[in-house]
Amino acid sequence: MAIITQKSEKFLQKYLNNASPTGFESPGQKLWLNYLKPYVDEYHIDDYGTAYGIINPGQDYRVVIEGHADEISWFVNFISDDGFISVIRNGGSDHIIAPSKRVNIHTKKGIVKGVFGWPAIHLRKGADAKLTPTLENIFIDVGAKDKKEIEKMGIHVGCVITFEDEMMMLNDKYYVGRALDNRMGGFCVAEVARMIKESKTKLPYSLYIVNSVQEEIGLRGAQMIAERIKPNVAIVTDVTHDTHTPLITPKKVGDIKAGLGPSVTYAPAVHNKLLQLIIDTAEKKKIKFQREASSRATGTDTDAFAYSNAGVPAALISLPLRYMHTTVEMAHKDDVEAVIKLIFESLKNIKKNHNFKYF
Repeated sequence: MAIITQKSEKFLQKYLNNASPTGFESPGQKLWLNYLKPYVDEYHIDDYGTAYGIINPGQDYRVVIEGHADEISWFVNFISDDGFISVIRNGGSDHIIAPSKRVNIHTKKGIVKGVFGWPAIHLRKGADAKLTPTLENIFIDVGAKDKKEIEKMGIHVGCVITFEDEMMMLNDKYYVGRALDNRMGGFCVAEVARMIKESKTKLPYSLYIVNSVQEEIGLRGAQMIAERIKPNVAIVTDVTHDTHTPLITPKKVGDIKAGLGPSVTYAPAVHNKLLQLIIDTAEKKKIKFQREASSRATGTDTDAFAYSNAGVPAALISLPLRYMHTTVEMAHKDDVEAVIKLIFESLKNIKKNHNFKYF
């Protein structure tokens, strides 16, 4: 059985190319849910847009597999009289990469195109030669003569802004684009659902396939959906840093390399027995994996699930990613397939009413 099929890769490209900014995830969630529907018995959304499907619904024991749907973006924060737009972050957007990027400004009238402008190198002399992008000095130009023309375009304070870069394949093995963090996670859990359906795997519990909103501003969607589902177990997938590119020190931030498999994380929120089940599965099925540690929080939806509902055994499987929070995030296709396979095989080792108590 193919892990990533031509059909699923076609969906992935469409899904990655669609904008899904934090707080405005609905268009992407509709794409994801339409792809998931044939592989689940039920599907639902909550009031803030988290989408989920259920396989074998109605069981007392509930297992969640989860990714998050939202991407970093910007908000229009100020419009000058001479027609330039200042921004604030929506999530962890990187001001350093903004200059010269093309953007889509989302309005009720539709997309308005713009660019992050920047003074030409010829003009940056003397003290200005050291000019660097900051949140205070980056700006968007939509080709308007003044504020009034911008307002006629439908642009106002609060409009959300995304980069327009689309997915491509690099060297036939890397997916490249914006927002692989973490629509790749949503893709992976949907592919697990597909594999369960196509392999006719029977699970002794209800499996919830979840794509949460608002992770980038504090794990908020996972926090809400955990209270709604009240799972007994949660396996979360997100991205982590490939630390083997220039300007990064693995000794400081961890030793993870794209192409060598997903990572599993050791952290207080990560349940040791669930983590060991995943590691045992990887070793038995000969799935390559790597290890990393988080000294406190993992910074992913794992934390939201783990500390919900009086405590839920939770674990994190991460996809190594180069250049996180840029428009050229890179993930190795082998790692994506390994994430899918590891989650799929781990689910088969969770028993009905599985007891994860330490003693």
